[in-house]
Amino acid sequence: MSYLLIGNISAMIGEDCIEPLSNARIRVYLPESNPGADHMTIVKGIFNHLRPLSAKEVLMKADRLLAETTLDPKGNFRLYWNELHLFTEPLELDICLDEMPAKNGNRQSRNFHLSYMIPHWKRNQEGYLAAYAYVIPAEVWSNIYRQAGAWVLTGIVRNKANGEGESRLKVSAFNAITGKKIADAYTNEYGRYTMHFNRRDLFAGQLIPIRDGRPNFGPDVYFRLYKQDQLIWEENESHAMVTARQDIAPCSSIDILYKPGIIVRATRHITGWLNSVRHFTEVRRGRSRASSAVLHRQLIVKDTPNV
Repeated sequence: MSYLLIGNISAMIGEDCIEPLSNARIRVYLPESNPGADHMTIVKGIFNHLRPLSAKEVLMKADRLLAETTLDPKGNFRLYWNELHLFTEPLELDICLDEMPAKNGNRQSRNFHLSYMIPHWKRNQEGYLAAYAYVIPAEVWSNIYRQAGAWVLTGIVRNKANGEGESRLKVSAFNAITGKKIADAYTNEYGRYTMHFNRRDLFAGQLIPIRDGRPNFGPDVYFRLYKQDQLIWEENESHAMVTARQDIAPCSSIDILYKPGIIVRATRHITGWLNSVRHFTEVRRGRSRASSAVLHRQLIVKDTPNV
């Protein structure tokens, strides 16, 4: 008799974004012979909070392991095993993070007790099928990121003219404390970007500044936007003085409202440069020698070395 448990494990970033636990491992165990108090809460249909497990705890239950698999990039999984009897008792689920999403932060195995559960098995031609899904609360996920020395930053880039999300833009985040770029990300079809970085990206080769009232040791951020590698909008260090931009938490959400204007200013600059070239050409032809002093000396020397 075969069993197939399918599902998804994700985590909340702030209040409006979900991050899949890609490449995490999920394990299902046979029930303990003497279950503890946690077991009874799940019989009533209540999810447990994610609880860290020591390496010893993981080893102690190894003989009860039924199946293990790796979550795909979207956080989906399929656990399959064979048994001779129908399960009517709770199963135990654990999750293992060998690395954080996007291979971010310090690399080490982090094991957590996920839940006890009684699957609602449905009979099909191959055997029995059940489903399970869990979303890790934002505060729990943020604490896991903090322990890994890593950050995830997300948000929506909106055009100020119509308030709609802008797709296919490159978002570059900068650390106002060091003046260096932290990370790049591209917006999806809804204008949402998600970027990952860690302590090494923030303070590579520098001492980490320790200041009172900065519990996250995070950056003060400002942004630049690019479209097809063309700068279309930018901020400077002063924009990082906003409270929401300072010492950002390990899981943060910052929306960007921009007004296109860089391209217009660049066009005006090019037009002025073309006018200067046109004026210089007229000087060369003898039409307006009286105003030639306004031209850049280096430009004259470069084009007419005999003057």
